Amino acid sequence: MSSSDGILVVMEQTRGAWHKMSWETLAGAQQLGGGMPVTAAVLGHDVGALAAELGGKQIAKAIAVDHALLASYTADACTAALTQLVAAVQPALVLLPHTYQVRDFAPKLATRAGRVLVSDVIRIEAAGDGFVFVRQLFQGKLNGDFRAAGAGPHFASVQAGAYRVDTLAAGSAPVETFAPALDAAQIRARVEEPFRESARAVDLTAAELIVSVGRGIKGRENIGMVEALAQALGAELAASRPICDNGWLPMERQVGSSGQTVSPKVYFAVGISGAIQHQVGMKGAKTVVAINKDPNAPIFEIADYGLVGDLFEIVPALTEEIKKHK
Repeated sequence: MSSSDGILVVMEQTRGAWHKMSWETLAGAQQLGGGMPVTAAVLGHDVGALAAELGGKQIAKAIAVDHALLASYTADACTAALTQLVAAVQPALVLLPHTYQVRDFAPKLATRAGRVLVSDVIRIEAAGDGFVFVRQLFQGKLNGDFRAAGAGPHFASVQAGAYRVDTLAAGSAPVETFAPALDAAQIRARVEEPFRESARAVDLTAAELIVSVGRGIKGRENIGMVEALAQALGAELAASRPICDNGWLPMERQVGSSGQTVSPKVYFAVGISGAIQHQVGMKGAKTVVAINKDPNAPIFEIADYGLVGDLFEIVPALTEEIKKHK
């Protein structure tokens, strides 16, 4: 099974549904690959269909890492299975999406290999016989280059929006099954049903349409107007930090350097000036629509479409037009 000096991409799925960031990470691996083979692996139980879907991408190999103890996520089982997989594949580089789940187990996975995890990278470049990982510093004001020293495998997690899903190349690859040696005694966590709060929580990183509201909304009582636009579009409602700091929307809906990093197909920025801290969180959006009364607002520098005017007039009119067309 060895594909020494290649790239191993660990894809994330939950109950048979892919996490969007997995495909972004695979797209990044394809672009980085060059002459290096790219292997993609999916963990779980009875994940043959998911592995077959991976086999339809332009990679060297798809691997179904299958075991009954991987049916529900635990850091212990995931780490043990991937440690064995990495030893079998012997990649030069292991790439993972920078999801909440990956943040839980990946540092331990890298440590078991005697390496460090370079997390939340926005770009990876091949450099001689190694790699350079680019991370953002000081809330996106600066980029830092980190060079991997020594022999592989090296480990990195890829930020949401760093690579685009629409660049993912199709192909035909063989599919293999890898059965890790796992024992229930290794699993220290006991899997239970999600808490009610977790079930209600929103993962903005998976949203394709987002309507985000900023300080231009003036007061909590006006949030409903923007929420109506989101509902008309079938979009998730998000916000800049001041809105969440004021308690007008829950913190889980914050986009920015101290919130979630998103990469939707369309991002509506309503009453958001576009400070660098917010831009860091939504720079992966494919199309940005900005609504702001200040024509000099920084958000217009990155917007694909800009509406300069009073959001209290524009948003209701836009909502009504969308409803008519639907």
